[in-house]
Order: sequence, then C-alpha cells, then structure tokens
Amino acid sequence: MRFLLLLALPGCAQTLPAGADEELRTAAAEVDRIEAATLAGLDSTTRDEYGRMVTLGKLLLYDKELSVNRNEACALCHMPETGYTGPSETLNRTTVSYPGSDRARFSQRKPQSYNYSTFSPVLHYNELQGDFVGGNFWDMRATGLHLQSPAAEQAQGPPTNPVEMGLPDIACVVYRISRRPYRPLFERTWGAQAFVIQWPADVEKVCSTPAPPPSPNPVRLSAADRGRAMTTYDQMALSIAAHEGSTEVSPFNSKYDFVQAGKAKFTVQEKSGYDLFRGKARCNECHRDGGPGEEPLFTDFTASNLGVPRNAAVAFYGESKPDPSGYAANPAGASYVDPGVGGFLQKSPELSGKINPNDLWGRYAQKFIGKFQVPTLRDVDQRPRPDFVKAYMHNGYFKSLKEVVHFYNTRDTLRRCTQGDPGEKTTCWPAPEDARNLNRKQLGNLGLTPQEEDAIVAFLKTLTDQYKPATSTGGDR
Repeated sequence: MRFLLLLALPGCAQTLPAGADEELRTAAAEVDRIEAATLAGLDSTTRDEYGRMVTLGKLLLYDKELSVNRNEACALCHMPETGYTGPSETLNRTTVSYPGSDRARFSQRKPQSYNYSTFSPVLHYNELQGDFVGGNFWDMRATGLHLQSPAAEQAQGPPTNPVEMGLPDIACVVYRISRRPYRPLFERTWGAQAFVIQWPADVEKVCSTPAPPPSPNPVRLSAADRGRAMTTYDQMALSIAAHEGSTEVSPFNSKYDFVQAGKAKFTVQEKSGYDLFRGKARCNECHRDGGPGEEPLFTDFTASNLGVPRNAAVAFYGESKPDPSGYAANPAGASYVDPGVGGFLQKSPELSGKINPNDLWGRYAQKFIGKFQVPTLRDVDQRPRPDFVKAYMHNGYFKSLKEVVHFYNTRDTLRRCTQGDPGEKTTCWPAPEDARNLNRKQLGNLGLTPQEEDAIVAFLKTLTDQYKPATSTGGDR
C-alpha cells in the first residue's frame, strides 16, 4: 500500500507500482510482435482499398515510434486480450490510468475501449430528451464535427496529449510516420503528396521534446506545408478509425450474437440475466441491445452521472507540481474533481486541448457536470484469464462486474461509509465523487437478490467476442 499512499500526496513524483513495469514490458513486446506480423503480411492484407486502409490503421495503432520517447504505441493502453482497454492487472488494481511516454505522467481516467467506437454518431444535442448523443472519449470531446467521425477524432488526441504519447506538434506525428517502413502503404492509400513537406533542420530536436510546447506549432513550416501536415494527420486518424471499425476489432461474434442468430442457446442463468437486464434491472434503458434496424451496441451514446465514488488511487491527483520537464498535469492536486462532459462544454481545454466547438452548447454545461459517456458493454468481460482484474467506470473504482451490478442495485439503500471501511463495496458505499446531476432514475434501489445480480453478470459475460459454439448447430459452451 505504500505506493498508493505516495500517489495520494499532492505533488509527489509518480512511480509505477511494483509489478506494473514488467506487465507493461510484456504488453509492449506483444505490441511489437503484432506490428512486425502486420508488416510481414502486407502482401496478403493490402490487395484492395479496404484492406489497405484497415491495415494502415492497425500499423499506426501499434507503432511506438509515434510517441515522444518512442516507447508507447496507442495500443499499449488498448490491447485485444482485455477488450481494447488496459492490459496491466497491477495498474487496473491501482492507478487505473496508464503512464504516458513520459513515465512520470498519468492521465486522470481509465483507458476507454475503442471497439465498436466507430458506431458512435457525430455529437449532437437531442432537444426532446435533453441529452447529448454521440462523440467519443469519456467526456465526449471528440465530437466528430471536423472529420464526421468521432472515432477518427479520438485517434487524434493521444499523440499530442502531454500525459499520453506526448509529441509537441501534430507535424511531429506526420514526420515520424514519414520515416516508418509503412510509408509506401500510406502513400498508396492516400496519395504520394502525403509527405511532400519541407522539414526544418531542427525537426528531430523539436519532436524529441515532450509536450506541451512553449508556443503552438513548434515545428516551423510554411503555410502550405502546415496545411499538408494537417491533412495527413486527418488521414492518419481516418485510417485508425477504419481499423477500429473492422471485423478484427468490432466483429459482433459473441455468444449473445450466436444466440440471436439461432446458433447457440443461453444457459438458464444467462437467460435469467438477460430478462433482468431488459426488465427489472433497467440496464437496457441506457445500454440498448438494439431495436428495429439497429445494431445491438449496448449503449445509447448518451452521458450519465451514476454517483461513482472517488477513486483515491488515481495517479493524476499527485501531479500538482512540475515534473522534470516543467509540466504540472493537475495543478489542483488532490482537490481535483473530474467535471466530465460538463468540463468539455464549459470550453475548458481537457487533456489534449479539445474545446467545445459549439457556443450554443455552453448553456447546458452545468447540467452535465459529473456525467460521463455510457460505454458499450460489448467485451466488458474480455480478459486473458478468468481471474485477471479489470477496472470499470471512468475512474476505475470498480474491479469486477459483480461490484458494478451490486452498486447499481444498492447505491441508495446501503449505508454511507468512508473509503477503506471493512464493508465498502458489499454493505456500504462511499459518497459520489460528484453528486450534481445524479442519475436517480435507472439505478440505486433495484431490489435485486444476490442471485439476480449474479445472473446479470453471467449475461454480461455472453457479450465477449470470439465465441466458439460447442457444435456447428449451437449448444451451450
């Protein structure tokens, strides 16, 4: 516990907990393996336009050279074996957020899964239901307005985010790509003009300096070259979104999908859980399993404040003082309260600097303080082994699906307690991190029995992709 206490002290230098370094090295080695295998298979995967776009996106996601210290790929926080979220069990248990390319920096949220993310619509306000719908990131700040793809705009955030991949300029990302072995694939996909840019003599030095830069656009380019770099950066993002929307990442082949196709059957417990999910537990009101003409995505792409307790182990609370590079990620320190969607709507730059592009949306900011995007439940239980610990919600407070369901069921009926209480998460709950705009409609007092909670968990496990039925005609597995 010494590490957790260290993280809670304002301004302390951040250090990886014991065990995390080895887990991240293992994950990084797997990233390198996947990248190498993808490069080796280009002849067979790039024969048509679809294959070229999807393969290029995969190579971009698995390329650690696109970070300031050349040590962190996008995929390091989004690995297949965990449903495209964090692969370190130690970090899932502790800091929840993952270190950036500068290992002393952590963001304030759990890595959000990017599978099925391409189905999210461009962010818009639904006047009738009083909700924002769509976008990407926990706070919806990747609106999709510019590229008409929230998933693509999400992909543009991490490379220049100071607490993630940390490059100081989007031009640095383009420059690094131009030096990679898949450059010919990029040019074949998007055109030979993609990297026709006159790079300044100091570009290597500038691009080896962690973000944030002292002034915007530190790579000195002509107006024409700056425009070209921006276009190529957009093309990079669209390629990544193509991979995220491919059947490799978003395949719709869970046991649930086999059941819906009549090729498998739920167990009695799973069927009971599904009925509860759609009925007494009210899960389906936000995690929609699809209506006529809809894909069963298990989200409605809105935002909600569930009243999740604060997670004091989040490393971001300890980043109030400048790090060795002079950057303080969180000047508020331990007093920081994540504003969620409301912070984005208030036009306060969050993380990668994205601000609300629509002045009219600012009027709704106070109504969305403390709200976070409703995630898909697909692959919510994807893990490399049954006892592997995952973290849930924006701050990773919950460590199991059972804890999540129990919270939904009893948030308002069990006693309040402080964190560390012996009954925490079983017979009592700490107060919400932010009680403003609390969802009191769909959770808090569901009246479920322990057996019904377990049945819902059993159903949620049927949403894990790559299901293999016992026989070609169906049956339980």
